[in-house]
Amino acid sequence: MKKKNDIILMDFTGTYKEQQFYEKESVSWVNVQELSGCNCYCDNEAQETLENLIREYPARGIHFLDSGNYHYVSLLWLKKIQEPFCLLLFDNHTDMQPPAFGGLLSCGGWAAEALNTLPFLRELILAGPDQESFDQTEAVSGKQIRFLSRERLRTEKKETLLHFFQNLPDGLPVYISVDKDVLCTEDASTDWSQGDMKLVDLEEYLGEVLGRRRILGIDVCGECASSGKLWLNDLGNKKLLTIWKDWRDSHEK
Repeated sequence: MKKKNDIILMDFTGTYKEQQFYEKESVSWVNVQELSGCNCYCDNEAQETLENLIREYPARGIHFLDSGNYHYVSLLWLKKIQEPFCLLLFDNHTDMQPPAFGGLLSCGGWAAEALNTLPFLRELILAGPDQESFDQTEAVSGKQIRFLSRERLRTEKKETLLHFFQNLPDGLPVYISVDKDVLCTEDASTDWSQGDMKLVDLEEYLGEVLGRRRILGIDVCGECASSGKLWLNDLGNKKLLTIWKDWRDSHEK
């Protein structure tokens, strides 16, 4: 496993080359702009290629995955974890829908795939989708899911919401996955329908978790493959990168 450059940029669309959040950082680029069979759905050949490209990198680090079309890459990072853990997922969608095409790994179903196939994943903490979308997901046998709906995030008192993130599963380290489509349109520009969480609130929720748990890794997606408002995503990525670096540096002393 590579020891340096725990900041990984997975370049599917070229959007990161138009951003600046990683300037002056030691980063590793995974160039997959020419890879076919990977947009929204990932066929077996593309999955094998992606797994080979990230084989030398550990789950620990912060991984920028490009557009939400490639959020399924989170599963490939999670497969590297070899101890019991929980997954904290911020997303405006459940990512637990069954695939429409022959069981292929997809951006809309990777979280259910993780629950069904990863032996060390004990619990999913899902924050962001609306209640109706969650109610339409199929139960995953033997796996615990804690759910914080868009409606609750919008209406409940801040202290209640902070309590939710303060009380994640006891004794389990956490892997965090953030799709910026959970954020309001004032704070992010994505390819998918967006929620109404403020970036400052997301930062606060993450702070509660990072202050109390061992973190196995973080990934971030939700770029806009078209032009979008790149400066919004650049700012959000910068803040999320800073959160990771502060946690990493405080735990390497």
